[in-house]
Amino acid sequence: MSFQLVLYTKQNCHLCEDAKAALELLQEGISFELIELDITEKDEWMEKYGLYIPVVEWQGEVIQYGQIVAEEVKKFINRKILLSNG
Repeated sequence: MSFQLVLYTKQNCHLCEDAKAALELLQEGISFELIELDITEKDEWMEKYGLYIPVVEWQGEVIQYGQIVAEEVKKFINRKILLSNG
């Protein structure tokens, strides 16, 4: 099963860098495409995510924001895979 996770970030964001690193490590065990979007590119993203970044989304559903915990993202992904296969 292949899917995409979206990571909303911005420049000079330590938590964003940590989140990206955690998600890249997660990719070693789970196949997904990581799409990184800089919230400063669109006013809509700035308004929606400015206080919450980093934000990880799957199909428009926020998985986590702020301090991203890879294990929690993994649990979310596994639940979604089980639901889609079950």
